[in-house]
Amino acid sequence: MSNLRKLHVAVLMGGWANERPVSLMSGEGVAKALESRGHKVTRIDMDRQVAARIAEAAPDVVFNALHGVPGEDGTVQGMLDLMGVPYTHSGLVTSVIAIDKELTKQALVPQGIPMPGGRIVESESLFEGDPLARPYVLKPVNEGSSVGVAIVTDESNYGNPIRRDAAGPWQEFPRLLAEPFIRGRELTVAVLADRALTVTELVPKSGFYDFDAKYTDGMTEHVCPAQIPEDIAKLCMDYALRAHRVLGCRGTSRTDFRWDDEQGEAGLFILETNTQPGMTPLSLVPEQARHCGMSYEDLVEAIIAEALADHAAKAGAATEGGNG
Repeated sequence: MSNLRKLHVAVLMGGWANERPVSLMSGEGVAKALESRGHKVTRIDMDRQVAARIAEAAPDVVFNALHGVPGEDGTVQGMLDLMGVPYTHSGLVTSVIAIDKELTKQALVPQGIPMPGGRIVESESLFEGDPLARPYVLKPVNEGSSVGVAIVTDESNYGNPIRRDAAGPWQEFPRLLAEPFIRGRELTVAVLADRALTVTELVPKSGFYDFDAKYTDGMTEHVCPAQIPEDIAKLCMDYALRAHRVLGCRGTSRTDFRWDDEQGEAGLFILETNTQPGMTPLSLVPEQARHCGMSYEDLVEAIIAEALADHAAKAGAATEGGNG
């Protein structure tokens, strides 16, 4: 049980990103958990008047349950900073960096955290030839939840070179990140309040852990904890915690990996660190918290407690700076 005082929490959810339906599920789960603990909750479905609606509600804290842009890319974080309202999860700078896969690489790789090689390509260039040897992965530079990911293989029905009329992320995004495809297993680690929880292996029944596999019940088996060698599990948790710290994440984050189990430790790569991981009934962070003995309600309250403590610390620092 938590010692958190009774609060008025605005749960910010929905929005207009691809991940709107998931955000609404996350937000509703959070709202119900808070109400069950006696907190006052105002549900806010993100729209262009969101600042006025938050100001009118005057909450003690905002629980940011948005996924994707503009809730995860620093936009909402900057707005809440200007308003002086405490909010959960990572701040402005961290959000800007972590949602951009190229910026994330520039932050993590020099710190010895392995990520796949690759480069940014103009989508137009894909119709002339492959940017990397097949198989390779194409993904948007700044979307989450496996939105718009394509694996280009010799057998894929995209054509060689990729045809303009083939359905794929090149039809939606002018620039894409091209990375070598790493065969092997999909692993993920949640970090909560500077502690790596455990490792989950994701075994999609369709062969690829895409947006539908993530959010459709029964499409992906979660093996929690993952049945992997102890040294690999420790390395995953170490990399996830280091990524959380290097990027400056707050509250909870989730770091996703590919592991080529034929290569041992050398086959482990971070794909991305998600600063706004899902909080739906199927989501990985609540599942890992449960494995560590923490209820969903306790998880939600722990995220809020860290947000309030961080806001108070910053306010104190600003006061001291103003007196200097």
